[in-house]
Amino acid sequence: MSRNDTIAQLHDTAPHITAGVASADVMNLGAAIRSVEQAGVRLLHFDVMDGRFCPALTFGPAFVKGVRTRLLKDVHLMIAEPEAVVADYVQAGADLVIVHVESTRHVHRCLQALGEMENVNDPARGVLRGVALNPGTPLEAAAPLMDDLDAVFLLAVNPGWGGQAFIPATGERLTRLADMVRRSGRDILVGIDGGITQVNIAEVAALGPDIIVAGSAVFKGDDPGANARALADAARRGGQSGQSAGARP
Repeated sequence: MSRNDTIAQLHDTAPHITAGVASADVMNLGAAIRSVEQAGVRLLHFDVMDGRFCPALTFGPAFVKGVRTRLLKDVHLMIAEPEAVVADYVQAGADLVIVHVESTRHVHRCLQALGEMENVNDPARGVLRGVALNPGTPLEAAAPLMDDLDAVFLLAVNPGWGGQAFIPATGERLTRLADMVRRSGRDILVGIDGGITQVNIAEVAALGPDIIVAGSAVFKGDDPGANARALADAARRGGQSGQSAGARP
């Protein structure tokens, strides 16, 4: 399957939950991942933090490589100067690499390098390239990058730790981002990350994102699969209501 086929398939079957593995019980990680796989989740989200770009420190390429899964590995690099290490995460099995526009002076160079790398899971597919924007970063920061992007993610919280409340202004930003992507004429996935709960996911999904990151909401309690199914069902209902209202791009 090519890169374009992967993007089109994700678009056509959106919205998707990507499960934030940093919130999982590491002592029972294998069982937790199998549970969300069985629930129909397509993507597994890795929040990589370096203690510099954001306060927390999580894990590196060895952890990403060590997680055995059939899910697409969605690797979110909340790190300074990611261009120095993106190749390590691609070699670790990343299918989608997301870098922050705020994290490097040379984000174009980083995205262009990713575009030349081979996906170790499926060489025909290539590596999907994404950028993330912090809540205080203007959407226009992504505009010059559209020709080198497969995905744009909006953070609905400030990066650094899980369980934060969704910043309300993100909803309006998401609507404007979807319009920017539509006007670009490019097939770019739109994602939302942070503060997602079973209470607000339908409302968020109605705004039209293709991918919704959920960490604590998936992995809290003893049954991540049941949580993932409940979130996906609510997101699907919200997405359908958004399509009826013309909210999706």
